[in-house]
Amino acid sequence: MMAAAWADLAALGSTARLWTTDDAALADAAAELVRELEAVDRACSRFRDDSELARLNRAEGKPFAASGYLFEAVRVALRAAAATDGWVDPTIGRGLRLAGYDRTFTIVSGRTPGAVRFARAAGWRLVELDEDEDRRSIRIPSGVELDLGATAKALAADRAALAAAERTGAGILVSLGGDIGVAGPAPLGGWPVRIADDHRAALDGPGAVVSLESGGLATSSVTVRRWRMGEHELHHILDPRTGRPAPSCWRTVSVAAASCLDANTASTAAVLLGEAAPVWLAERRLPARLVRVSGEVVCIGGWPAEAGMVA
Repeated sequence: MMAAAWADLAALGSTARLWTTDDAALADAAAELVRELEAVDRACSRFRDDSELARLNRAEGKPFAASGYLFEAVRVALRAAAATDGWVDPTIGRGLRLAGYDRTFTIVSGRTPGAVRFARAAGWRLVELDEDEDRRSIRIPSGVELDLGATAKALAADRAALAAAERTGAGILVSLGGDIGVAGPAPLGGWPVRIADDHRAALDGPGAVVSLESGGLATSSVTVRRWRMGEHELHHILDPRTGRPAPSCWRTVSVAAASCLDANTASTAAVLLGEAAPVWLAERRLPARLVRVSGEVVCIGGWPAEAGMVA
């Protein structure tokens, strides 16, 4: 059983939750989580004008001297793009901004509807990394804007869980907006995780429950982060080929993987892949639960069966 929980910290435009297997470890584990949240926000936020990412996006094609954190965040974002054949593309930043997602979702969802434009992703191969230790830098062409939303939060969940486990020796579960990373010894039977469309759902609410012992789990959904611009109803998962919200057959995709980063990369890609997602996930041996817009549930790759599901 989970011995301690520290929850509902506002972070990254979402919520952060922490569980430990040892009450005595809670304060130190929470300190590691707060440290990680501050670091990822300073480096990777698209909604802070003073963040490193915002300054990189304003660099007008010049090499940008990056901190170790931003450099690693961009590197894993490019790795995710390569692993998904460009379906998860960090150069979609301009498209998100033009679609109106240029501030935290609370602000975006409360705006008076306005005009909307669409812009396809510039292409992740345009991003250049100079890994020389003396001048570690990132260069993106002028006019290209990066968004690390598909990877940075998941990376932070993995990093925070590992740091807290190493500091305390306890089992740790970190959830950032529903993206879950675990580290250290899991409780007997694993961490019980309830699956829901919205990460803000009550922990004792309806939904399937799975057990997680290691790695990470992520859920991508088109039902929660939605807003209206003029005649368009939009959501935050944009098709990099068009810059438009993905017209997916899936309302929610949950994936378990070796890390939260891998899980979130795969769940985002699956939403974009549509009907091709089950085969794509099965080929990669990733346990997944996909929910169609109709509500039909498809479980693959060893994900626990549910009543009424389709195998």
